[in-house]
Amino acid sequence: MSTPRLSAVVVARNEEEHLEACLSAIAFCDEIVVVLDRCSDRSAEIAGRHATQVIEGAWELEGPRRNTGLEAVTGDWILEVDADERVRPELAEEIRATIADATGPAHYLIPFDNYIGEHRVRHGWGAYWGVSAAIRLFTPGAKRWGDDRVHPSLELKGERRWLKQRMDHLVDRDISDMFARLDRYTASRARDLHASGEIGSLARNVIRVFSRFWKCYVARGGWREGGWGFLIALFAGLYPLLSHLRARLEDD
Repeated sequence: MSTPRLSAVVVARNEEEHLEACLSAIAFCDEIVVVLDRCSDRSAEIAGRHATQVIEGAWELEGPRRNTGLEAVTGDWILEVDADERVRPELAEEIRATIADATGPAHYLIPFDNYIGEHRVRHGWGAYWGVSAAIRLFTPGAKRWGDDRVHPSLELKGERRWLKQRMDHLVDRDISDMFARLDRYTASRARDLHASGEIGSLARNVIRVFSRFWKCYVARGGWREGGWGFLIALFAGLYPLLSHLRARLEDD
């Protein structure tokens, strides 16, 4: 039996700060496809040194941009990595060992170690503010992205499985980055709400502030992370309310 070919897909927009380390960490893959969206920094230069194929273009929505990369690869398995994620050597070994014997269609969840600056924050992620694991390894056709601007829906096929080794996710550099991300996410989500025509009610979104805070801080154990866990829960709670208010009060 021939060794399965592993293709990596990285989608980036002005990620020169992260791209070199990200691509160096996936050099074990047989093919690397980098999709660059409206980049004005050195991302293209960096990608050209590592990638098998670089695709440059302009996409308004995250889903089609990511699907472009998934459709361009030729391997038997696909590893999808964001520029701010790092594949550890032990995870690379597990991926290679897994696909050597695995059959598809299938998709694997990879657990994350999320970082804010130098602080590893394991507990409290979720409710639209970060994840503790994500589907990053799959067979062609087993994963397809939807058309939402923020957190696009996923169409999945095949058996769901888990890997054990963790991937590093460099979420934000500091609290200022957290605020900037909240601003980006709520602006994009407001546009999605406008497009869907389902903005919802103010009262419902006020209630969601408390339910989502509870989910992150209590149910997901964010209290274990001290002030960082409180901030994550607070931002998770504010996200739907601010998105709602921007959809109602700002022009699309």
